Amino acid sequence: MPALDSTAWSLGSDGVRLAVRLSPNSGRDAVDGLATQSDSSPVLKVRVRAVPEDGKANAALIEILAIATGLPRSSIALEGGGKSRNKLIRISGDPAGIDAVLRRIVKV
Repeated sequence: MPALDSTAWSLGSDGVRLAVRLSPNSGRDAVDGLATQSDSSPVLKVRVRAVPEDGKANAALIEILAIATGLPRSSIALEGGGKSRNKLIRISGDPAGIDAVLRRIVKV
């Protein structure tokens, strides 16, 4: 697990950027917590049952993040990595509030 000072997200003036490692075509939809990639970068691991076709897995990722955070889907957007397992997610809103929600989800 990554150190507490190396979270998978960064705060901006109008929201948060979140690094995600997505596992599509999984047996369940779940946020699995923080992990460290081979390059030592921290990511939030998320699994979805959706297949990686026609944006279905990306849509499922946004849906599961909305459910997990309690934020509206309209505030969560895919910013990068559309066809990759490594995604960059933009969550718009109060950065401090989003940070607190993410910390609660991953228990840091």
